[in-house]
Amino acid sequence: MAQQRIQKVLSDQGYCSRRAAEELIAEGRVKVNGHPVGLGDKMDPDFDKVSVDGKNLRIVRKRQYIYLMLHKPRGYITTASDERGRKTVMDLLTDVPRRVYPVGRLDKDSEGLLLLTDDGAFANLLTHPSGGVSKLYRVTVRPRATEQQVVEMSSGVVLDDGVRTAPAVIHVVTDEPGRTVLEITLHEGRNRQIRRMCEAVGLEVVRLKRSAEGPVKLGMLQPGQYRELKKSEVSALRAAAKQGKGTAPKAESGRKGPFPHK
Repeated sequence: MAQQRIQKVLSDQGYCSRRAAEELIAEGRVKVNGHPVGLGDKMDPDFDKVSVDGKNLRIVRKRQYIYLMLHKPRGYITTASDERGRKTVMDLLTDVPRRVYPVGRLDKDSEGLLLLTDDGAFANLLTHPSGGVSKLYRVTVRPRATEQQVVEMSSGVVLDDGVRTAPAVIHVVTDEPGRTVLEITLHEGRNRQIRRMCEAVGLEVVRLKRSAEGPVKLGMLQPGQYRELKKSEVSALRAAAKQGKGTAPKAESGRKGPFPHK
């Protein structure tokens, strides 16, 4: 097998994410053939032996990866472990035979579709900034959203860190006194982006649910439940990421609000 960067080997073997592997290497905790390595160093998985904290990692050839879709409930954090003892999405996957890792994030108070896998290359493809896998969210805000607020978020707003968001596709599902339900499609994934977008125009998010990622939809999967992705879904996600623009999910049906959809 050709030489590969060591962080890629660790990630592809499902040991940890590529970013976490880079941190392990920087901390001097990774060795190849008994010698400490640095960022950018390479190894041949067929011949070299890699260890982390003195423990050898068994390289699995032609690994059969796991690809899961979880309906993340509110109240769970998206991480493999938590030093503060809070509930994590891993608590919902106790019967999965191998350790998997979240692909992207949903914050504690958000819910909906979350992908998990032990395929590091797949996770990196979907989360890389150059990827364009769109994500569809159903968002309830208060007070009632005005046309101007929707237009501003659709066009892109400046967040609290000074970064301007890319244009978003927003449909009004229901518009009532005191609240509005929106469907928002994003092609980028900044930390707590939708909540911060709404805050930037004076709206508060009271409920946020991710209902689709690229061509994959949450469907009838109930909170706390998960299922394996079909091979066709995995292939479609890869294709969407490689296209750079992704496959935009279709908005769910519902009564539209009184102002134009932007």
